[in-house]
Amino acid sequence: MSINRDKYSIDNTDYTVGQDNVQKWGFDVHNPVFGISASLIGLFLVAILLVDAETSKSVLDGIKWQIIGTFDSLFMWSANIFVIFCLGLVVSPYGKIRLGGDEAKSDYSRMSWIAMLFAAGMGIGLMFWGVAEPVAYYTGWYETPLNVAANTPEAAQLALGATMFHWGLHPWAIYGVVALSLAFFSYNKGLPLSMRSVFYPILGDRTWGWAGHIVDILAVIATLFGLATSLGLGAQQAASGFHHVLGIDNDLFLQISIIFIVTLLAVVSVIRGIDGGVKVISNINMLLALVLLVFVALVTFAVSMGTIPTTIMGYVENIIPLSNPIGREDSAWMHGWTVFYWAWWISWSPFVGMFIARISRGRTIREFITAVLLVPTAVTVLWMSVFGGVAIDQVVNNVGTLGTEGLKEVPLAMFQMFDSLPMGDVLSMLAVLLVLVFFITSSDSGSLVIDSITAGGKVDAPVPQRVFWAFIEGAIAAALLWVGGTQAIEALQAGAISTALPFTVILLVMCVSLIMGLRTEQHNRK
Repeated sequence: MSINRDKYSIDNTDYTVGQDNVQKWGFDVHNPVFGISASLIGLFLVAILLVDAETSKSVLDGIKWQIIGTFDSLFMWSANIFVIFCLGLVVSPYGKIRLGGDEAKSDYSRMSWIAMLFAAGMGIGLMFWGVAEPVAYYTGWYETPLNVAANTPEAAQLALGATMFHWGLHPWAIYGVVALSLAFFSYNKGLPLSMRSVFYPILGDRTWGWAGHIVDILAVIATLFGLATSLGLGAQQAASGFHHVLGIDNDLFLQISIIFIVTLLAVVSVIRGIDGGVKVISNINMLLALVLLVFVALVTFAVSMGTIPTTIMGYVENIIPLSNPIGREDSAWMHGWTVFYWAWWISWSPFVGMFIARISRGRTIREFITAVLLVPTAVTVLWMSVFGGVAIDQVVNNVGTLGTEGLKEVPLAMFQMFDSLPMGDVLSMLAVLLVLVFFITSSDSGSLVIDSITAGGKVDAPVPQRVFWAFIEGAIAAALLWVGGTQAIEALQAGAISTALPFTVILLVMCVSLIMGLRTEQHNRK
């Protein structure tokens, strides 16, 4: 099946890719998505710069927690729906449909494909929370899941199970819905690779008007704010690692220097594109992560291997109670962790979903969903079992700083755990390197996604345009650290999470639209 990507085949729309674009100064941008997105981002930055960072954080935090507290059931049930929806597609007749048509071939090997989707999706999050989150749940650092008594054997199993709950099937189902929808409508229906295209079965040619503009603008803002937030927090974690191991002052100069270096390397990767940049760095990511995981597992073999069954059982036994928002006695924990996580994953879904879609041509829907849901979940089981299990063991036995003092600083938790292991300094430096490489991957893949949306769905926009967005991400993160440090970064994070509310509704409608599109595809195959 051959697709002409310049003429769209669904319902005889005569929309042509790039017809609303403006070519100027080496750019090829969609009008008005690029202009409005850039203007809103600029206004937000001006507001952050003019208003005290603490005030900004207080206001945006208030909005964020109001949304989380009011719409907690919407977030919780929606995440459950996305898991059921994805699993239903796997066993349905739609699972046989191939993205790109029956004769489409995969652009990447299965290993490179998995490496890229995992690195862009949440690899950096595992570095940041792989130690801190299980310890937090075990010790009651901020409440405990299902009100389990802290520092008990039951708390250990539930801590690992609840951590997996936040990093397993639910977030990847959120990503999977967006990625599959984008890939299907782009590769099978010939529509632009842009968020608006997913809603063509519902909106018709209104997709190319203001309804579509709003969806794409929201996607750009959510993606850019999420990436800038992660870049700022990642710089702080990397700086903490340098200070912990090498004694370098963890000051503003070091953090901004890290952002500058990561941004420059991301620009190089963006210029080289997916094949020459993102794929290569993602493969390096997976290799470094595997080395770190294997080494820690070997030097803590008894603890690590014994924790894997505990993690699996904790996840399987508690996934339904943790998924149910009704009658919870641990509402503070649910709001502070689960609903927060679901809002964060949903706000990231346009970025991760579109990137996964770009690299997934040629996969059947069954293969696509199975890989997107199960492979990262299996890897995360191993990661959390090793890092989380060892960390909890150190707390139980009062080993090292983490064991005796508990969780004090989240960015330092992993490095403190390494201190009590053989070659701890070497592990810490490898972890810092891995953090930096993961952030390069997130930055360059995010830049390509934003570039595609603001270019009207084109995937081969000019190099200056790609470079522009990569620099904007780094500039926002550096500016926020400069004017307000952690408070400004957390204010931006609160702003990004607030976009999850409209996107939750958008994703639910997306499921309906995808089924409508799949029905026409199945009808055409008969």
